[in-house]
Amino acid sequence: MDILQLMTVLPHRYPFLLIDRITSFERHKRAAGYKNLTMNEPFFQGHFPGYPLMPGVLMIEALAQLGGTIILGPDDFRRRTALLTGIDKAKFRRPVVPGDRLDMETELIRRRSGMGWVSAEAKVEGKLACTAELMFSVGAVADFVWDASVLHS
Repeated sequence: MDILQLMTVLPHRYPFLLIDRITSFERHKRAAGYKNLTMNEPFFQGHFPGYPLMPGVLMIEALAQLGGTIILGPDDFRRRTALLTGIDKAKFRRPVVPGDRLDMETELIRRRSGMGWVSAEAKVEGKLACTAELMFSVGAVADFVWDASVLHS
């Protein structure tokens, strides 16, 4: 699935679309993909000046975007969404820097009644950069929209 196809599946857009291509996909089982990282990524400008590193939370976000595709499948994103609701056992094992290709794999652990769990890992040149277990809530987009006015009353 190339970037144009991916943009019909995921709601994310620049600068938060963190997958360039999905290289393999088995609905409700597993997916693999990658993100090519260049110095042009906005986060490298301030994290950290003189020693640019991909923030760990953005590695998790990239894995969550890939994981969401196996929780739902490409056709389901038109009606529903998979919202990241939990992160367990996250470990960051090596720095990810401009010029790296972040290779990602996610595999379904289980899925039931509006929830899904995936194991996820990201590698650079075959070496682990990040691992985590991710939890998702699944539902209609409207289920996750709230009235922001209640936050300010």
